[in-house]
Amino acid sequence: MAFAQVVIGPPGAGKTTYCNGMKEFLTSLGRKVAVVNLDPANDILPYEAAVDIADLITVSDVMDKLKLGPNGGLVYCMEYLEKNVDWLKTKLSALTGQYVLFDCPGQVELFTHHNSMRNIVALLQKWNFNLVAVHLVDSHYCSEPSKFISVLLTSLSTMLQMELPHVNILSKIDLLEKYGKLAFNLDFYTEVLDLQYLLQYMEGDQFLKKYKKLNEALIGLVQDYSLVSFVTLNIQDRESTLDVLKVIDKANGYVFGDLEERNMQTLMSCAVGADFEYFKTASAQEKYMTEDKQVPSVKERHEDRGTEES
Repeated sequence: MAFAQVVIGPPGAGKTTYCNGMKEFLTSLGRKVAVVNLDPANDILPYEAAVDIADLITVSDVMDKLKLGPNGGLVYCMEYLEKNVDWLKTKLSALTGQYVLFDCPGQVELFTHHNSMRNIVALLQKWNFNLVAVHLVDSHYCSEPSKFISVLLTSLSTMLQMELPHVNILSKIDLLEKYGKLAFNLDFYTEVLDLQYLLQYMEGDQFLKKYKKLNEALIGLVQDYSLVSFVTLNIQDRESTLDVLKVIDKANGYVFGDLEERNMQTLMSCAVGADFEYFKTASAQEKYMTEDKQVPSVKERHEDRGTEES
């Protein structure tokens, strides 16, 4: 049995940087780590790939020989990998006993409705990999309500398509307000609750106002499923990386495995860890965000509701 992360997300989310940083962090903890590059368009790797899809196929070769565009080329490459999974299985067999990070392509369609990546992931599970999907999203999408709604829909579609334990991450949290001050407290975006506040905020935009009913329907869809939430990450911050790793280790079952010594304190910290998520978010907000938001925090809104009901 091997434990692994399937690192996915749109272009620019920081997947390769994440894999490099997470490998260094896990290595410092004493884990044996291997990174597998499954992105045939990624020809500049900051890490040494234990397995590289470029040895099998690349997007540039496909575009030259088949006259396809970059998106069509990526789809072709993943379908080609699916047809040649024996190559991947042989390469992975040499990684026995290692914790694996799969660095995946950035084309969103591959994880929202195309079947090749889902089929490859299903094979990895048959090969006794305990997987977790680590979905990275650039935190700057929180800067505009319309962008955040798009991120929520993409995250939900990916979760349903991939059918894996799933951790959504707001990456580059240290650059959170580079594109402008956020309208709400950070826990509004991480907890994904009370999304009607987004509609109120968009009413002042004449363009978005035209699509009020559509946005209401989209927000209702996300809330009906009630699956999407986020954790924050600054891969350069060891404390932030450790908080994310704890969530991931619970999701893929590593914390309950036998690769390294576990103790009762570790298991208990996992059992009660959810109680401290609010404080982790508050710490990130204090570190990376300015004050004076327009709405109270999620915790404060819930307390207000409790007061009203009583």
